[in-house]
Amino acid sequence: MAVRIRLRRMGTKKRPFYRIVVADARSPRDGRFIETLGQYDPRPEPSLIEIDEAKALEWLRKGAQPSEPVKKLLQLKGIWQRFREGGGAAEEEEAQQGED
Repeated sequence: MAVRIRLRRMGTKKRPFYRIVVADARSPRDGRFIETLGQYDPRPEPSLIEIDEAKALEWLRKGAQPSEPVKKLLQLKGIWQRFREGGGAAEEEEAQQGED
């Protein structure tokens, strides 16, 4: 199953805000999702960006692919850089095997 981290539009007409969700790539934009990671409101200055870093890193290590807008938000919060520095799932598995 291909999993994506993407934005889910919420709010009223002309006043959108977005939830950052993990969803199956085949699901529609505002359809079913697996887990909510945070929220993004582009209207106030500065924009509100709240992302649960632990959950986001966990999903990235599992292989979830972020959409372009979400990737930019992750870069703004520094989560994308931490994911790149920390490596992928291979290092996580090695650390868990070392503990056993």
